[in-house]
Amino acid sequence: MRRFLSSPSAVVGTTLLVLVLFAALFGPLIAPYDPQEFHPLARLQGPSASYWLGTDQFGRDLLSRILSGAPATIAFGVFSTTIGVVVGSLIGVIAGVSSGWVDSTIMRILDGLLAVPDLLFTLLIVTVLGGGMEHALLAVAVAFTPGMARIARSAVLSVRTRDYVRAAVARGESGLYIVGREVLPNALSPIVVEATIRVSFAIMIGATLGFLGLGAQPPSTEWGLMVSEARQFMFRNPWCVAIPGLSIATAALGFNLFGDALRDALDPRRSH
Repeated sequence: MRRFLSSPSAVVGTTLLVLVLFAALFGPLIAPYDPQEFHPLARLQGPSASYWLGTDQFGRDLLSRILSGAPATIAFGVFSTTIGVVVGSLIGVIAGVSSGWVDSTIMRILDGLLAVPDLLFTLLIVTVLGGGMEHALLAVAVAFTPGMARIARSAVLSVRTRDYVRAAVARGESGLYIVGREVLPNALSPIVVEATIRVSFAIMIGATLGFLGLGAQPPSTEWGLMVSEARQFMFRNPWCVAIPGLSIATAALGFNLFGDALRDALDPRRSH
């Protein structure tokens, strides 16, 4: 913990992460206005005493919409990453523990999937399944699975040859005991770090899908959809595009810096 807190990126990342998570948990409760309430006489206004972050093309308060959209945006990144990490780690552990044709078959399939960029893979899946928040979440989870499987396999392979694992084998312990008590606990660090960093990518991909109309649908207050709806008014009031864009960047940067600092704290040799 001392090594983690000594890193400037850890302090900045943790601060941003606390702000983002606070907005995701309590945003709808502290929003000053109804996020869908129209104020026709206050359309496309900049920040003021009444509307701290300005208003959009319908006169809706941007601060209220940002706070109300935080749960959907952050939950999308967290849940899609969690599904991808759990499924990918399970596949990677099976491949790492197994050997021979099982490992080779799994890895050749994963290599083919990894050849497709995550965003392109996600767009392909959403195009097949159709738009919507649920399909977008599933698409991101599927796109993240191959990368997490490879990372989990590498972690398992590095642990499998350690002395304590060989000692467990020599004692005659069962395969499930060795995997559950000796291999997995010591292979979790790189998986957790990679999962933390991937949340930022999931948030950006989710915002991209919302911007393209393949993710969240109106009248959702998801941040990517907010940018899409207001982009044609950005020259009259740049705040209606800048505010949700900066919110996406803040959330992604917070998770990214936190994950980088966590990786350096868990692996001092890498930080040096």
